[in-house]
Parts: sequence; structure tokens; C-alpha cells
Amino acid sequence: MTYEQVAQMVDSFGVPSAYYQFADDTAIAPPFVAFYYNRSEDLMADDQNYLKTNGLIIELYTDNKDFALEQTIENTLKENGLVFTRVENYLDSERMYMTVFSTSVVITEE
Repeated sequence: MTYEQVAQMVDSFGVPSAYYQFADDTAIAPPFVAFYYNRSEDLMADDQNYLKTNGLIIELYTDNKDFALEQTIENTLKENGLVFTRVENYLDSERMYMTVFSTSVVITEE
């Protein structure tokens, strides 16, 4: 996938999304998604990086538990051939749920 294709995939979830965070002056009501690449997992051989692979984090924020939206995200990740893990947290200070999907994505040239 290209970086643009990853962004389009995230947009397809049907909720507002931003890379890493929304602008400070932006007030977005949940549900919304933040996504970012948290690590490089490139495959290497012969002293070269030959396959660019990044860890992809998708954070879903909701006021109430939204099983249907989580299923939409899971189905989209599966449709794109991405194996993932999911962890849920309740953010007391924000009074919202944060569900984190972690996966790895092979990044191809644009």
C-alpha cells in the first residue's frame, strides 16, 4: 500500500480522521480516528533495506462503546490483508473509549 492508500482506507471508516492528531483549534466530537506510523520494520538483506514496512496504529475514540464501528474497522483491515491486534482502554479524564488497532503495512512507492 502507499501512504495515500492507507489514508484512504482510514477515511473509509466513515468518521473524521487525522494523521497523529487534529489541529489544536479543531473541536471534533467522537467518534473519530487518529492514525500514525510508530515504527519501521523494514526487511533487510545484503546491507540494504529492500522492503519498507511500517507499524501502523489506528486509534478509535468514542463516547460510547461502538461495536459496529469497531467491526467496520476490523473488516476493512481484513479486506486489505492486514493482520492486527486490538486493545481497548477507557480514558477516565476524557470520559471516552479508546480502541487501538495495531498492524504492520508494507509501504510501496507512490
